[in-house]
Amino acid sequence: MNLIIVESPTKEKTIAKFLGGEYSVKSSYGHIRDLPKGELGVDLEHNFKPKYVVPVKARTVVKKLKEAAQKAERIILATDEDREGEAIAWHILQILDSGKIKNYQRIVFHEITKKAIIQALKKPGQIDINLVNAQQARRILDRLVGYKLSPFLWKKVAKGLSAGRVQSVTVRLIVDREREIEKFKPEEYWTIEAKLKKQDQPDELIARLIKKDNQNILKLGIKNNGQADKILKDLKGAVYQIVGLESKELNRYPAPPFTTSTLQQEAAKKLGFSAKQTMRLAQQLYEGVTLGKKGSVGLITYHRTDSLNLSTESLKAAQELIRNDFGQRYALASPKIYKTKSKGAQEAHEAVRPTKADRRPDKIKPYLDKRQYKLYDLIWRRFIACQMKPALLEATKADIQADGLTGSPYIFRATGSVIKFDGFLKIYPLKQKELMLPPLIKKEILQLIKLFSEQHFTQPPARYSEASLVKTLEEYGIGRPSTYAPIISTIQERNYVQKNEQKRFAPTEIGFLVNDLLVEHFSRIVDFKFTARMENDLDKIAAGQAEWTTKINDFYRPFRDNLAKKYEEVAKKKIEEPTDKKCPQCGRQLVIKLGRFGKFYACPGFPECKYTEPIVNSTGVKCPKCGQGEIVERKTKKGKTFYSCSRYPQCDFALWDKPTGEKCPKCDSLLVETKSQQIKCSNKECDYKKNRP
Repeated sequence: MNLIIVESPTKEKTIAKFLGGEYSVKSSYGHIRDLPKGELGVDLEHNFKPKYVVPVKARTVVKKLKEAAQKAERIILATDEDREGEAIAWHILQILDSGKIKNYQRIVFHEITKKAIIQALKKPGQIDINLVNAQQARRILDRLVGYKLSPFLWKKVAKGLSAGRVQSVTVRLIVDREREIEKFKPEEYWTIEAKLKKQDQPDELIARLIKKDNQNILKLGIKNNGQADKILKDLKGAVYQIVGLESKELNRYPAPPFTTSTLQQEAAKKLGFSAKQTMRLAQQLYEGVTLGKKGSVGLITYHRTDSLNLSTESLKAAQELIRNDFGQRYALASPKIYKTKSKGAQEAHEAVRPTKADRRPDKIKPYLDKRQYKLYDLIWRRFIACQMKPALLEATKADIQADGLTGSPYIFRATGSVIKFDGFLKIYPLKQKELMLPPLIKKEILQLIKLFSEQHFTQPPARYSEASLVKTLEEYGIGRPSTYAPIISTIQERNYVQKNEQKRFAPTEIGFLVNDLLVEHFSRIVDFKFTARMENDLDKIAAGQAEWTTKINDFYRPFRDNLAKKYEEVAKKKIEEPTDKKCPQCGRQLVIKLGRFGKFYACPGFPECKYTEPIVNSTGVKCPKCGQGEIVERKTKKGKTFYSCSRYPQCDFALWDKPTGEKCPKCDSLLVETKSQQIKCSNKECDYKKNRP
């Protein structure tokens, strides 16, 4: 009997379905060894040798794997094909005593299909120790920063804080952007538009003023209402004539197939998924979903990849589907080959694509949950679209002259486009609608319907969304696509940043404080270029071009020396504000302190008196349950905001959404404002809702 070991029970079930009785498939349920909790676990005096332990939760699994290994003729390690998967395979081998198990094999595959598994079994290899060392180096670097720098923050700022090698740089990105927004001074400007129509026809168009006296109005600017009104007066009675008309055909090409990064970005933009959600759903689709009588089926290729490569077989299948389902005119003459631009990308890997081109989303929709379906549909459409012909658009630009009362020529411009051939847009439509213009003729006179001006203000740079943060991390070379999701989750869990109602990231008060301290005293830790160089060093270790202990030593020695210096130089941050409130236990005047989850009341007599009290923000809404208390804003232990009665625990009324103070016209329950800025009834059995005014 041959024993195949994978890292997840779903993967175990999917692979077991393909193989006969000569194979037994078991799961390690993820990592079975790791650095210990509660201690550094790295020997700083002996070349950073790690101390690995088997976590309590993995002990039963390890026992079962050892028993299965004793009965097996051959051990086949079939964990994922990246650094993390290679490390899991290596740890499994160490646990099973690699000295005795010489007859082991390592197999990798890009998709969990019968054909891929059989081919992998025919061409087994060995564990790539360079990949293992790269993963080990990352784990040790992160442990050194976390376990050495966090106690510094506890001593100098507040208990419960933590720092991370990559997470702290990500927080800095968000803090820097917030400071840009705070410093931004909006400037007023005005636009002037004309609503016009063809003579004796209903077709309308909108044209914007772009020139005055042959000077670009966008550069000159209309800076206030007075300037705008002057132009409107000058245009009274003007005749609007088309003086320039230009039409040209443009090809719009489909985007390449998904990589890990672009999948996370597009799922955030189109589906509203967080990076963490996207990776979790992609993992499920990759490992296998039960499709009725067919059993568990792997639906997509491996989702941790930076390659744009597509197999010859998948390209042929895509072309066949396009010809059959959409017609020959949508099919390319030959498959489109995409080249990966990112350095260090492994071309042997594939882009994220469906395992079968003809497995249309609508066919398997009944077997997927709502979110699985949405993500699979997105991946399938992107893959098929990238092998379809480009869309053909006719873009039209019309320049319209209006002579003012002073004789000054004003030029307005109307633009629009028409889709002449939809091409890939048939399956992967874009969000924006194409603006069409009516048929126009040069020198044609247009009838003015309305001339109007509008006030605007320049906008500050936008806060980061999930998609833009992932894109920026990739551009800076901070982390790697497979680590973006845990990075973004961690900085929220630590309450250094929060998502606002528009699902944009903003730093918290403690996030500002910790970031500023790190920037001032540990500049290398939060330096974008330095962090990117560390990632490149890890890539070199993975490629066998650098020694992992040397790279860790190059980082750790300066870090250690600077840390020792800062313990002496940096004074403890005094983050206390006096209050008029008295401690109910000892009578001292309470102070406001800043902790991991924000400000709170505390007794200055600590540790003799340990009294603390949350600071609550009142909503001014009376509790509908007890009629005595008031609804106040509170936070959970993880920093999530909720609203409850001020008389808690005597009254347990609570809401996740902020009450508006209004009552529902249907059931008289409180109305609340959701994160999507919609007003709805707090009573789950009532369907009343309305848009926010």
